[in-house]
Amino acid sequence: MNWLDEVKWDAQGLVPAIAQEVGSNDVLMVAFMNRDALARTAEIGEAVYWSRSRNRLWHKGEESGHIQKVRELRLDCDNDVVLLKVEQLGHSPGIACHTGRHSCFFQVYKDGAWHAVDPVLKDPERIYK
Repeated sequence: MNWLDEVKWDAQGLVPAIAQEVGSNDVLMVAFMNRDALARTAEIGEAVYWSRSRNRLWHKGEESGHIQKVRELRLDCDNDVVLLKVEQLGHSPGIACHTGRHSCFFQVYKDGAWHAVDPVLKDPERIYK
């Protein structure tokens, strides 16, 4: 059996993909992959996702330079979520979020509202010219 056939793809042919930073274990982002994205990721050793907004493959960092070097690919117990253990490249500390932050999970719920608690490391206007 082909290793890609073991993944439980949803009705749109996608699977959620979690990017987790090697070392810190920070969850950097959640995206989606289709079959081609997962195969390409395994082939080149860098994260390639399926962009639902662009409706095409998206090589993480293609515009920003914030590439995710994949150190390990994992599949969860139900075969329906992929975990990418990545080294976030392109800026120190690594920027994974399009808002210029280290992680997309920068908001904390407190006192009935969401609060941004992590700093912007680089202005997105300077990242995406």
